[in-house]
Amino acid sequence: MSSTAAGGPTRPTGNGAGVDSPALIREEELVGLPRNEIPQQGTGTRVAYDLMTNELLLDGSARLNLATFVTTWMPPDACRLMAETADKNMIDKDEYPQTAEFERRCVNMIGRLWHAPGEADVTGCSTTGSSEAAMLGGLALKWLWRARMKAAGKPTDRPNLVLGVNVQVCWDKFCRYWDVEPRLVPMEGDRLHLTAASALTYCDENTIGVVAVLGSTFDGSYEPVGEICAALDELAASGGPDIPVHVDAASGGFVAPFSQPELVWDFALPRVHSINASGHKYGLVYPGVGWAIWRDAAALPRDLVFDVNYLGGSMPTFALNFSRPGSEVLAQYFMFLALGQDGYADVQRSSNRIAGHIASEIASMGPYRTLTDGSELPVVAFALASDVANYTVFDVSARLREFGWLVPAYTFPENRQDLSVLRVVVRAGLTTDMADLFLADLRKQTDSLQSLDGPLPNRRPEERHSFKH
Repeated sequence: MSSTAAGGPTRPTGNGAGVDSPALIREEELVGLPRNEIPQQGTGTRVAYDLMTNELLLDGSARLNLATFVTTWMPPDACRLMAETADKNMIDKDEYPQTAEFERRCVNMIGRLWHAPGEADVTGCSTTGSSEAAMLGGLALKWLWRARMKAAGKPTDRPNLVLGVNVQVCWDKFCRYWDVEPRLVPMEGDRLHLTAASALTYCDENTIGVVAVLGSTFDGSYEPVGEICAALDELAASGGPDIPVHVDAASGGFVAPFSQPELVWDFALPRVHSINASGHKYGLVYPGVGWAIWRDAAALPRDLVFDVNYLGGSMPTFALNFSRPGSEVLAQYFMFLALGQDGYADVQRSSNRIAGHIASEIASMGPYRTLTDGSELPVVAFALASDVANYTVFDVSARLREFGWLVPAYTFPENRQDLSVLRVVVRAGLTTDMADLFLADLRKQTDSLQSLDGPLPNRRPEERHSFKH
């Protein structure tokens, strides 16, 4: 709460001038914060800050949020840089040419990290996040497929996209918004993501592409991009359709190059056409920034790129929006500069190590079995053993929330709706000490649940299906 000045509180004049009025006095006058209409009179900036931060105390702690893949900690100098550049509009490249240059550098750095061929500038752009980047990648696939079909004199009214049912919801949006049939490959038994064999059975000449996910949001596992590409190579060589691959590397794009450098998943595979990733996940930047990168200029149809005359300058743009902050792009370059490749490797490998520690301890607790151990994405998915009858993963999640830990519980999609799990995402900022504190709370709550004499009441449906991937 702000303190009262020596001469007494400054009363608001009705025009927002009461900058120093303490929140306690103004709260009495306001009765409650406005909810549906802009107030006639303002409170002043300091009181507005006090009143809003009071309500924000009801939010969960971002650092204890083990549900999100999104970055929740950055170095103080990065935060200062973002605050100092919050007024820069990324679209105003003519007015902010150096910000645009930093974006160009990031695109080149990321493209080189992912083995984009050639020595010229990499073809790509920054976005508001990986969802927008994925949709841009999907649009390029559709445009290229349509051009191929027209050249062959074939109809273009039934495009489809092959992808696993475990994909993030942005791909459902893409298919619905741009009239593409989603061919969702279901899970079967212990196969919890797309494989080469399962993808191939859904492909035909109307398939605009296959989406391979480098880091499933359900369990953190990598889909076998190399095997999928090899199967599609064989399909094309035998006279079948020549189908490109888009890699949704929203999380894995900034993990695999550093934690699993031997894994071949990117433009080193000739069939990989485009890749998206989130700078605000394991790119280690606060939301929202994403990256869309194409193999080369030919992979991005020119008629998708607009040349806009804006504020005195002509510029090419390929995006689903227009104005957006430049500070996140600058923060991405800051992290590349500050950490370098060695620093990124240290951070990501540390996250993998801590995830492995969590997985090992959870497996030793007794009533749990782990699906993933953090060796790919630093993510641990775990379920209850089949003989546990008195409580569910949803009860465990609710108990952990009482200690401040946000750990999602959810049911897997069609064909594996019998499988309900908890998931822990390890990110920069979660230390070994914090992991041990989490494990102690999990152990305490697990022991309490294990001591139950009978089953807990069933939770309401909204409590069992509230987590969205």
